[in-house]
Amino acid sequence: MNRVLDRILIAIGAFVRTKVTITTDFFVFLVTLLRNSGSSFSLYHLTVEQCMVVGVTSIPLIITTSIFTGAVTAWQMAYQFADMIPLTFVGMAVGKSVMLELGPLLTAMVMSGRIGASMCSELGTMAVTEQIDAMRILGLNPFRFLLAPRLVATVIMMPVLTIISMTVAILGGFAVSHFGKDVTWQVYFFGVRMFYSDWDLMMGLFKSATFGFLIASFACFFGYTTTSGAEGVGRSTKATVVASMTSLLISGFLISKFLLL
Repeated sequence: MNRVLDRILIAIGAFVRTKVTITTDFFVFLVTLLRNSGSSFSLYHLTVEQCMVVGVTSIPLIITTSIFTGAVTAWQMAYQFADMIPLTFVGMAVGKSVMLELGPLLTAMVMSGRIGASMCSELGTMAVTEQIDAMRILGLNPFRFLLAPRLVATVIMMPVLTIISMTVAILGGFAVSHFGKDVTWQVYFFGVRMFYSDWDLMMGLFKSATFGFLIASFACFFGYTTTSGAEGVGRSTKATVVASMTSLLISGFLISKFLLL
């Protein structure tokens, strides 16, 4: 019995020690990355290239997911409001939920799976094949040439993608409301405009920039520190997605709690 208990305690201690070490390494890495982030503006061509990879190539996927995000939200609101609340409030509910939460959060989750995993696997492959070591030997700083442009590009493009997501989701909500519940254009967008607030939009864009920072930070960290070949790349990619998804939900709640008073 004592041996079993000892093994359990040793396993728990090793797990905690590993997580504390990873967390410490992450914050040290993040400080170094932020110190080198200014180079992304002097090496703007690398940042623009990453903006294309992160943002422009993601637009079709963001449009597709946003259409159905707005459609599902509008249909649920219309169903719940039927015979009880004027359908003007369908536009209000879709607009508010999309701008404050669904637009930034679902866009970030899609980008975490698409861009976060891709970025991590790319950097991880470069790490295990010693391409990053070769850059150091040539006197090139990987933080300046590889990591900082990816971080800045993701932070810049996430609000842009979120604006596209908000617009498409609201239009998707209107399409479902109009063809499914006979809600007119005037009624739907009267509800959207009636409860619109600039603060809601700014809050959504602030969330999206924060989410972009978290996604790129985790992707760069786990990709840069990858070891053990192809298996290590797989583990790093999985860790990136898990850490990103968890941090998105936690940070989204904390931002709403402290800024939506």
